[in-house]
Amino acid sequence: MSTLRTLIKNLGPGLLFASMAIGTSHLVLSTKAGAQYGWMMLLPIILANVFKYPFFEFGVRYTNITEKSLIEGYKIRGRLYLWFYALITFITTFTILAALYTVTAGLFINLFKVDFLSLTWVALGLFIFIGFTLIIGQYKFMELSLKLIITILFLALLATTVIVLFKGTVPHMPNFQPPSIFNDVGILFLISLMGWMPTTVEASSWVSLWSIEKWKSEKNKPLLKDSLREFNTGYFITAILAIFFLIIGWATLYGTQTELSNNAVTFADQVVQLFTTHIGPWSYIFIALSAFATMFSTCMTAHDALARVCLDILQQLKPKKRSFKHKSSFSIAIVSLALINFLVVSIFRANMGDLVALATFVSFVVAPIIGYMNLKNVTSAEIPQGDRPQKWLQILTYSGIVFLAFFSIYYFWLMVF
Repeated sequence: MSTLRTLIKNLGPGLLFASMAIGTSHLVLSTKAGAQYGWMMLLPIILANVFKYPFFEFGVRYTNITEKSLIEGYKIRGRLYLWFYALITFITTFTILAALYTVTAGLFINLFKVDFLSLTWVALGLFIFIGFTLIIGQYKFMELSLKLIITILFLALLATTVIVLFKGTVPHMPNFQPPSIFNDVGILFLISLMGWMPTTVEASSWVSLWSIEKWKSEKNKPLLKDSLREFNTGYFITAILAIFFLIIGWATLYGTQTELSNNAVTFADQVVQLFTTHIGPWSYIFIALSAFATMFSTCMTAHDALARVCLDILQQLKPKKRSFKHKSSFSIAIVSLALINFLVVSIFRANMGDLVALATFVSFVVAPIIGYMNLKNVTSAEIPQGDRPQKWLQILTYSGIVFLAFFSIYYFWLMVF
């Protein structure tokens, strides 16, 4: 019982990780995987979560032992590590956040039937509301609110999954032939699914910074085993929710030969409409709220994390110039990211797909490199021998690096040639 109380007390960084990860990769990619390819996509989802696990776990491990962020660890390994991560952050910060808010704004308009509102202005409203919430509430409020959102979302998706399975799968169209995964379209989708499942590897530093912020807010640092248990809980929830979305897509769409949109907003709206057709019109509001809550929580966590990452990078690059750890610096970072990304949404809305493709390309290609950087952190002289990853975890890490490198090289080949 004391273990359960300790777990509940320490809930925070792992739960925020789950909240951040269950955005587009789950709502769109996992659902589409089940809808188009059926149960066979369960294996890639499990493999991606297993092979990427060490890279995210190392963020918790390194920070708990050293009380430093992963980014500070990169600097200790060498400034080249730090500048490399800073470049990746620069590319993704002003594309991914804008894309997340665009998708969330589009979902809000489509799901709640407010077509008279402009997507740009809805996005602005989200930027203002989330930015204001993060500045006023700080980490503690975000943690408390997302605990509620994740609990409701998990229960809603569990109920939806059970109802869908109870209703049974939709009948297949006559002469239905399962699509092949072993062609250019299938392979590219498989790479996207596994590349974004549960999320991109550079987000490992986000968990590291959330851990530090939780200790500061509670003035208490948990034991390593308690921090890892809390993170493992969040990571497990992330994996289970991916499987829930896969099951829902498989049960409601697989074999219907429904033409699915490549646009995330349109696709999510299609899925909600099909859910209500399969389950009943009464379920629309619950499913619509679940879909919107999924993306809203992702926007909030990503906005908070990217502000912290940018400040930490600046702190490591210019340690003697000034301190970027004041609350005012965080507020400035939140507002700056909101303004810059709103401009990106306004100016590049028509080309948002190209900007996201660039960020996606970069994230895929650098994933094994960042995985190796994280391994260097937790096997450095800063970490006592007894606190370093066990042999099995190191073997899994190297396997994950090879796994990511293979898909990154192949993705690079497909995109460039």
